[in-house]
Amino acid sequence: MSSSAKQDLPTRPREEDSEAGAPSKNALKKAAKEKEKLEKAAKRHEQERQQKEQAEANDTAKHLYGALQSSSSDSSASLPKQQFTELAQLYDAKEDQEVTVDARIHNARGQSARLAFLVLRDEAHTIQAVIAEGGSNKISRQMVKWCCGINSESIVRATGLVKQPKEPVTSTSISNFELHVEKLYVISEAAQMLPIQVKDCMRPPPMNEDLKEEAETDAQGLPVVSLAARLNNRVLDGRTAANQAIFQLQGAISNLFVEFMNQNKFTWINSSRLAGAATEGGAGVFEIKYFDTKAYLTQSPQFFKQMAIAMDMKRVCEIGPVFRAENSNTHRHLTEFTGLDFEMVIRNDYHEVLSLGEKLMLYIIRNLQERPEYRRLTKIVDDVFPGAGDFKLPSGDEAQRFTFAEAVKLLNENGMEASESDDLSTPQEKALGRIIHDKYNTDFYTIDKYPSAVRPFYTMPDPSNPKVSNSYDFFMRGQEIMSGAQRIHDYNHLCEKMRANDPPLDPLSEGFRHYTDAFKYGCAPHGGGGLGLNRILQFYLGLPDIRFATLFPRDPGRLAP
Repeated sequence: MSSSAKQDLPTRPREEDSEAGAPSKNALKKAAKEKEKLEKAAKRHEQERQQKEQAEANDTAKHLYGALQSSSSDSSASLPKQQFTELAQLYDAKEDQEVTVDARIHNARGQSARLAFLVLRDEAHTIQAVIAEGGSNKISRQMVKWCCGINSESIVRATGLVKQPKEPVTSTSISNFELHVEKLYVISEAAQMLPIQVKDCMRPPPMNEDLKEEAETDAQGLPVVSLAARLNNRVLDGRTAANQAIFQLQGAISNLFVEFMNQNKFTWINSSRLAGAATEGGAGVFEIKYFDTKAYLTQSPQFFKQMAIAMDMKRVCEIGPVFRAENSNTHRHLTEFTGLDFEMVIRNDYHEVLSLGEKLMLYIIRNLQERPEYRRLTKIVDDVFPGAGDFKLPSGDEAQRFTFAEAVKLLNENGMEASESDDLSTPQEKALGRIIHDKYNTDFYTIDKYPSAVRPFYTMPDPSNPKVSNSYDFFMRGQEIMSGAQRIHDYNHLCEKMRANDPPLDPLSEGFRHYTDAFKYGCAPHGGGGLGLNRILQFYLGLPDIRFATLFPRDPGRLAP
């Protein structure tokens, strides 16, 4: 057929050309299917809504659970105040006692449509809660289901009856009672997805050389939360029973320090943490901008304590932060820690100060070991960090004390070379701790008469042998927790020592003038020391890293949270 003939044949119009602007059959079919789909979805949603409304209408317990509605101050002013019970009080509760507690949901488990179990947690205390269909309050299945769906870590208010279980509940700290819930409301809902799980943080952390490694799994395949992950999520990690106990014990140490200082007639002071010059020498200082000039965070309250003695305060003490700009990334160093400091006038001999410091530490440690509440907290820590309660003290009222020369002799006798003219290294200190533990059965001891060359310029030399000083260190488990000494109180002697320092220090410079002037005006012989609260806690409990003993640690690599 010729091309001209083909052109004369009739052609079938294209579908889209059948009607200008009208939808195609395929488009109409697609639209109809989409409409049908939407109608089915709407019908399904309507059925679900009706079912939900019907369930709610049939829910006999809908007033017993849900989000807690806060009352306005005006409307609730005339109502009686609700009475609350702490979980800690339920260890000694009575059968059928009705209580209302505020606690977190540690976990939730549905046994069936009619029965659910919750574990409620507050601080270091946990109790099993039972939600069962029926009962005098006519608890509904809807309530049982709702309770199972509460996100972990949410804060709830639960009212119920205390009951004795048939068998002790071994998974909770309160094992002899459980709470049969009658009402339960959510006070604050936690997010469904959490960066770490509190229950995972309750297992022991990795004990390898690098505690800051990324999280791994243990032999059972359970997550092991690294130290770095814990510190990055400190709010969640801090909720574990062990951490609650650790920081309650930290508070206990501070309180015992306060008790002892008050009993011994010390005056409490609050010295400044800002200085106009880098003083003291030794550890580095943090420089900060102070308006149009520079200032420095103090390394210790040392100078201020001595100036207070020159004010005739006789005995002073304080608790406060200490800053050290040392790039030390070890298990026992921080750039900020809490210091327990004291300074006192000497009447006869500087050993008055040393003896008081020893009595202070024996008072703190013995009370931690003997008071029932502190023993209970230590046991909680021991469940995660075995050996936490195994701290040895000498019998009697005296601490085990050694001179520096005696300590060096002990090391040499046990095959570890040491010199009376050099300071002890960290490995030597740890080795000495093991030797003393094995030979004298104590984890706390003191070392006196350090070489003058290894102590600060303000340390008083021994008058009978200027090569050694009237200075001392305290140790727990072979690691230093305190450094102290008798201070030079004579103005001319102090200036002489400063000029002979390496590098030399100018006693008349702006950074030192106010300090040295205090001795120019006359000052009584005195001495003191500075204890590290974080280290006392760490070494008493045997924690592997000081960061476990610090709520928000600061080190060369961490400024948050």
